[in-house]
Amino acid sequence: MSKKECIAMLLAGGQGSRLGVLTKNVAKPAVSFGGKYRIIDFALSNCANSGIDTVGVLTQYRPYLLHSYLGTGGAWNLDESDGGVAILPPYATQTGGAWYEGTADAVTQNIGFIEQHDPEYVLILSGDQLYSMDYQKMLDNHKRHNADLTVAVMPVPWEEASRFGIITQDEDERIVKFTEKPDKPDSNLASMGIYIFNAKLLIDTLREDAVDQQSEHDFGNNIIPKLLADGKRLYTYEFNGFWRDVGTIASYHETSMDLLGSNPDFDLYETEAPIMSNAGTMPPAYIGPNGAIEDCLVGNGSSIYGRATHSIISTSAYIGERAVVEDSVLLPGATVKDGAHVVRAILGERATVEEDVVLGSVDETKDTVVIGNDVVVGKGEE
Repeated sequence: MSKKECIAMLLAGGQGSRLGVLTKNVAKPAVSFGGKYRIIDFALSNCANSGIDTVGVLTQYRPYLLHSYLGTGGAWNLDESDGGVAILPPYATQTGGAWYEGTADAVTQNIGFIEQHDPEYVLILSGDQLYSMDYQKMLDNHKRHNADLTVAVMPVPWEEASRFGIITQDEDERIVKFTEKPDKPDSNLASMGIYIFNAKLLIDTLREDAVDQQSEHDFGNNIIPKLLADGKRLYTYEFNGFWRDVGTIASYHETSMDLLGSNPDFDLYETEAPIMSNAGTMPPAYIGPNGAIEDCLVGNGSSIYGRATHSIISTSAYIGERAVVEDSVLLPGATVKDGAHVVRAILGERATVEEDVVLGSVDETKDTVVIGNDVVVGKGEE
C-alpha cells in the first residue's frame, strides 16, 4: 500500500434531528438535495476534485441507505485499489459496542484506519455541509505555516457570530483564541468544522483525550482548546465561497430555493470542480401535453403533466394532470396526483399527495410543510 500524504475522515453519523421527518429513517448526509444529489456528495466531490483519494466515512445513525449509496466510491472516482472510500461504522469490541460519543471519539475509534495508511496529514470533514472547496489550497496553507492544526474559517455577519465557534487570530493567521458560541464575539471568523491535522499529533491528542473523564470528546469543545493551551501551532485558512449547513427545515428549503433563478448562489453544474453523484442513469424528464414548468430544477426520470413553478422536482418525481406545485421541493419519487395543489412544501422520497388535496400555504409566516418519506397525504390529513 503506497503511503498517502493526506487522507480524509468524513463524519457522516449525524442524526440531523432538526430536519425532522426527513431524517426519520435516513442519516442526514444521505438526505436528497438539489434534484439528484445527496448532501454527502458535496464533501466527497470536494475530496475527489482536490486529489484526496482515501476517505474514511464514519457512519452511525440509520446508515443503510448511506452505505448502499456510497458503494465502492466509483461515482466520485474514489475506488482506487490502495485508497478509495471506506465505510467505518461503530463496531463492537470485547468490552461491548458503543455509539460514538462525540466528533473526536468517532475518529479515535478509527485510529487504526489512519495508522494503516500512515499519512502525514489528516483532513477532518463533516458530511452535512454544502460547499465547493479545494482542500489542496488549505493543505498548502497548512504547510506554509508549518502548522500543527489548520482550521477552515469563514467570515460571518457580526450579528450571527454568537451562533458559531469563533476564532480570533493575529496578523499572521495564527489562532490566539477559540470561543464556542460567544455572547460577545471579538471576531467574526467562524470555524467551518473543517480541520487539517499533522497525523501524529492528531493520534497522540485523541488517545490522551479518550482517557480524560472530563472531556466530551469533541473537536470544537475539547481538542482545539487543549492544543491551543498547549501552545501548539494553530492557524486559519479563510474560505470565502458558498457554504451552508442545511441543518433545519427552514435552511434546507431556503437553500433549495436559492438554486433557482438565472444566477443562483451555488452552481450545481460547475465544470471545473464538478459535483458528482451516484444517482444512476435515467431517461430525461417528460413534460406532458398540458404540462408546464417555470423557473424549476427538474431531475431525470420525472414526469410533469400539471404545472410547476419555482420548485425543485427531483429524479423520478411525478406531477399529475391539473396539479400545481409552487415554491416546493419534491424529493426523488415523490408523487402529486391529479388536481392537487402543493405550495411551500417539502415532499419526502416516494411521498404521495392524493388527488385534489391542498397542501401548504403561500403565507410565509407559516412554517414550510414537510411530509416524510413514503407518507401518503389524503383528504383532511394536512
